[in-house]
Amino acid sequence: MAQKISHKRHIAKAITWRCVGTIDTIVLSWVMTGNPFTGLKIGFSETITKMLLYYAHERVWIRVNLDKNKELKESRLRHIIKTITWRLIGTIDTILLSWLISGDIITGLKIGGAELATKPILYYLHERVWYRSNYGIKKEIKPTYE
Repeated sequence: MAQKISHKRHIAKAITWRCVGTIDTIVLSWVMTGNPFTGLKIGFSETITKMLLYYAHERVWIRVNLDKNKELKESRLRHIIKTITWRLIGTIDTILLSWLISGDIITGLKIGGAELATKPILYYLHERVWYRSNYGIKKEIKPTYE
């Protein structure tokens, strides 16, 4: 039985991840700047950029041909590799937005650096939860002819 993963699954994953990620960014930005409003500005501004980037990241990963190696496709290694690629994209986005909003590149680097510690753990856990979910997965039954 083959599986087809729908766009609605990736949209739902993007929304749930963005909620987790935005809360983390707001808290880190607030702690790093000492200003809750700066934290809110950074957190909410990245909501748009990161949802678009996350959706694109998911669509690229669904095309990564791991079907030939079922063990790798279903392994934790795949989730770790996805975590690393997403974190690189997300950190660059956070650094740039934090720099633009705070006006200080050092603040941007501090917030982006702090996320290197928190986000991979949160992302990995999010990915594992979604791996266990069947939401947006259709099982396609191929007809057999006898």
